[in-house]
Formats: sequence, structure tokens, C-alpha cells
Amino acid sequence: MKMAIVIDGKKLAKQINARTQQQVTELVEQKIQPGIAVILVGEDPASKMYTRSKQRKAETLGMKSILKEFPQDTSEQTVLNAIKELNEDASIHAILVQAPLPPQIDADMVTSAIVPSKDVDGFHPQNLGRLYANQHGNYPVACTPKGIMTMLAAYQVPLTGQHAVIVGRSILVGKPMAALLMNADATVSVAGHHTKDLAALTQQADILIVATGIGHLIKAEFVKPGAVVIDVGIEHDQDGKLIGDVDFDAVEKLARAITPVPGGVGPMTIATLMQQTVELAKWSQLNG
Repeated sequence: MKMAIVIDGKKLAKQINARTQQQVTELVEQKIQPGIAVILVGEDPASKMYTRSKQRKAETLGMKSILKEFPQDTSEQTVLNAIKELNEDASIHAILVQAPLPPQIDADMVTSAIVPSKDVDGFHPQNLGRLYANQHGNYPVACTPKGIMTMLAAYQVPLTGQHAVIVGRSILVGKPMAALLMNADATVSVAGHHTKDLAALTQQADILIVATGIGHLIKAEFVKPGAVVIDVGIEHDQDGKLIGDVDFDAVEKLARAITPVPGGVGPMTIATLMQQTVELAKWSQLNG
């Protein structure tokens, strides 16, 4: 039985990081050091781990990296003041607020407070609007979907005229992913957990992208033979093992290509974040 090509996100991320490091070196020679600031509110262990890994990666690649940590009970105004300060800091080109935020802080208010030219996550309404309008020019795009597009290109997955089904409608993945695929001339369907007969829809997908946070939601019977399957989910099963939204062992036998968990989309997200920080630093010079 022919098994799927396993898409190696770790290997691809290493290649992107090497290019990013080279670009950082070139910019530093021009007296421009790309700078990223991460804001973390609260004590969520996973968030702490993610922010530290982002900070370490930025420093390894030669960037300026700031981590601003605030306690769980921090007011919204304190976070907005920190964002205002970073917006005005010419040495910072990228600002990221780690999700989730505590309930007293309005995530939409925080996202909108970051100036669009420093919105490295691509969640500002202006950047999302430009993406959906398929506008030309320089603006940031959500890092996970952008990383997935890089992955599809690297593995020469055709997009024009292909039916892409996205399971999950978040602003982090599903919505920007749909826009990127539509802009690439794919036919796009977006499903959520309320979708009736989900399997009937996912079985039509030439490209299936799953981002629900529900472990092993997608079984073999959900997948068309020969589909490309991208698993964005990361959960722990009852034994504490990392798993994705896709039942990898069952689907690997059917798919043409599939991402593993871990080692698939995850490394690409951080590599894209670093890549986009450098792009924002370059664009800031153009916009002067």
C-alpha cells in the first residue's frame, strides 16, 4: 500500500529560518535590527512556553526581542498603554499579544490598538480587509495560514481550481486561510462544528485543512483518497501523547500528502512569524 508523503514542517522551517537569519545579517549591516515585542498577560503555562520559544528564536536569528509580562489581573488600559509605547518605539517592527487574554481584557480592542504596520499576527481589521480584498502591496498576514501556503508551494500542491475544505472558522486560521486560498484561485468551503454531515463535505476536498482543537475529529472515512491533508490541531490524548485533529495513522494510508503532529504546521508558524518580522522591518524603511 502506498503511504502519503509526510510533509516535513521542521525541515522546511529550518530552511526559512536560515534565509531569515541571512536577511537579518544584511539588515544589521545597514544599521537596521529587526525588533519584535511579545506581550503576555497571565500565567497560562502553554502561553508562557510559546512566548519564551518565540523570544529565544528571535534572539537566535539576531533580532531584538522584548517580552512584556503582566499578571492575570492586569487592566485593559495597562495593556493598551504598553501597546501605545511599542507603537511609538522605532526599534520595534512587530508586536504580538499572546492569546488567550484574561476575561477583563477585550481581545478585539487590543488587536485594533496595534498599528497595522506592526501587526505581525495579521489580525488587525485593516490587514484582514486588505487580505480579503486581495490588495497588492505590503501588509502582514496571519502566520499559520501564511506558513501553510509556503508549505503547499514547497510541496508543489496545485491550488487553481482545486476544492479546498477548511474545518474551523477562527480568525487565527480558518478565515485568513480561506482568503489566501480564494486569492490563489481555489474553490473554498469553510465548515464549523455546526456543519451538517461534515464527512460528506470533507470527502469532496482535494485539500483538507483542519483547525478545530478536537483530537482525531477527522477519521479515514472523512477523507477523499489522494487528498492533501493539513492538520493544524495540537492536543494531548488520555496518555498525554501529542495528537492532532486528524487520525494520522488511518488517514496516512489514503492521503497523497499529510502533515504530522508534532513537526508539521507548528514549526512553520514560528518560522513565518520570524520571516514576517523581517518583512515588517524592511517595509518600515520603504514607508519611511
